[in-house]
Amino acid sequence: MTGAQSITTRQRGWLSSRRNQERLKLGFAYFICTAIGLIYIFPFYWMLATSLKSDQEVFQWPPAWIPAVLHWENYPAALNYIPFWLYMKNTFIIATLSVIGTVISCTLIAYGFSRIRWPGRDIVFIAYLSTLMLPFQVTMIPLYIVFRNLGWVGTYLPLVVPTFFGSPFYVFLLRQFYMTIPNELSDAARIDGCGELSIFWRIMIPLTKPALFTVALFTFLAQYSAFLPPLIYLTDQKQWTISLGLQMFKNMYGLQWQKMMAASTLTMLPPLVLFFFTQRTFMEGITLTGIKG
Repeated sequence: MTGAQSITTRQRGWLSSRRNQERLKLGFAYFICTAIGLIYIFPFYWMLATSLKSDQEVFQWPPAWIPAVLHWENYPAALNYIPFWLYMKNTFIIATLSVIGTVISCTLIAYGFSRIRWPGRDIVFIAYLSTLMLPFQVTMIPLYIVFRNLGWVGTYLPLVVPTFFGSPFYVFLLRQFYMTIPNELSDAARIDGCGELSIFWRIMIPLTKPALFTVALFTFLAQYSAFLPPLIYLTDQKQWTISLGLQMFKNMYGLQWQKMMAASTLTMLPPLVLFFFTQRTFMEGITLTGIKG
């Protein structure tokens, strides 16, 4: 009994140590994060595993978690089923032009709402921000009528031109970032003779690079995976994006799931590579406030 009491006392003493408590909390946090990470990565693993299976293994029950033989030929076969590289080129053109338009327009609009004082600024900003409550399905038909009357249906213009007029969400994001920058920097620049455009270009832009990268990455991912707008406005199959191409693949070759998963895996690679190389700047843009000291 004395030995059991001694072990219990040691355990209580070990648990009472603050360092050991922190280790337990950290270990539990790592365990939860690892479990959540495995849950999120499982669909991607299943897509990758399916892309390397044979036709029989795809419909096998119980399912094969690991392919018996890796069928790498599914990838070149998937590229031949649809004009994959043409659709990827179209997608990159739309996404790149949209990133340029969004970054330029939202940066200027956010600067005007945050750093320049003018009558009714806050009221206009609230009205502008309230447009976020309108879903795309509400404005879809009026926008289509407008673009049809302009003769833009069947071109990339309805997908690209609106990005040069700003996006309320990204304007809000950049405005909040601008407001964390001390006004003393702008006042010192004005004393030195700088105008608003000079302050914007020489002071604000270098300080807001992380936020600009965040907006650019969000815009690229949104345009890269967009399905409904290209479906509405692109009438020529040669103009289709990769999202429309994968949908066509599903409709025409629905039973070729291994090739469908191969094409989907290749489609996911550009966003993954882009995020891998920009993740540090992206996280800094999300979390950074103010300026570095």
